[in-house]
Amino acid sequence: MGEHNKLGEQSTPRPARKPAAVVVPLLGLIAVIVGLIVAWTNQSTSFGWFAYAPLSDTVFVGNGGAMVSQGTQFGLAVTVLGLLVLAFWAGLAIGRRR
Repeated sequence: MGEHNKLGEQSTPRPARKPAAVVVPLLGLIAVIVGLIVAWTNQSTSFGWFAYAPLSDTVFVGNGGAMVSQGTQFGLAVTVLGLLVLAFWAGLAIGRRR
C-alpha cells in the first residue's frame, strides 16, 4: 500500500504518455535522416567553367547559378524542417517540466 492510501484503497496508475510525445520527435528524427540521405545521394552536380569569347556573337545565359543540385537543396530543406520539429518538441518538453 502507498503512503497516503487508506485501508482498501489502491493507488491508480499514472496515465500513459501521450502518443504525440513519442510520434513528434520520431517524425522529426526520420525527416532529418531522410533529408540527409537525399542530400548526400544527390550532391553531384555538373557545372563547367567558361571564358569570354571575344569573337563570338552568342550571349552566355546561366541556368540559375547554383552550385548545388535541386535534389540536394530539397534534402537540406527536409533536414532543416526535421530539425525545426525537434527543436519545437524539445522546447515544449522543457516548458512542461517547469
